[in-house]
Amino acid sequence: MKNNEDKIEVLEKIANGITWWIGSIPSLIVHTLFFVISFLLPLLHLVEFDKMLLILTTVVSLEAIYLAIFIQMSVNKSHEKIEDIQEDIEDIQEDIEEISEDIEEISEDIEEINEDIEDIQEDIEEINEDEDDEDHNERAKNVILKSNVSSNKNEIKSLKDKIQELQNMIDQLKKD
Repeated sequence: MKNNEDKIEVLEKIANGITWWIGSIPSLIVHTLFFVISFLLPLLHLVEFDKMLLILTTVVSLEAIYLAIFIQMSVNKSHEKIEDIQEDIEDIQEDIEEISEDIEEISEDIEEINEDIEDIQEDIEEINEDEDDEDHNERAKNVILKSNVSSNKNEIKSLKDKIQELQNMIDQLKKD
């Protein structure tokens, strides 16, 4: 099985090489020289015109048949590569959709956290208003709690910025 695949691969490389060479400047020069020499041979009385024309027609017909096969092989290979690329694009689009959904969920979670923080701040403010005469330790606890809330707000803001950055990247990927 491996041996057959190796043979096929070698044949495909040869076909690709021939197809490339046929479409090159050296091929154009060789074919031009071949045709010029073919028509010069009867003029120099080295070959009869009918025989030269018969041989030239046969050679050109065979070359055209093989070129058509080689070109079709190239087209088939290109088509396979295009299909692979289309599958990759579909996978990427699915991944982008999943990421977008994840970002939406994270955004909703952040909104809920913000609401909780606002509720906690309101509770702290109420406690501070109700207990103006509380002792020093209680006030220190409140200051620490406010500091934590403020720190959490900064972290949430940072998360929001990251989410926005991810959203921009997703939008850019969708455009590409």
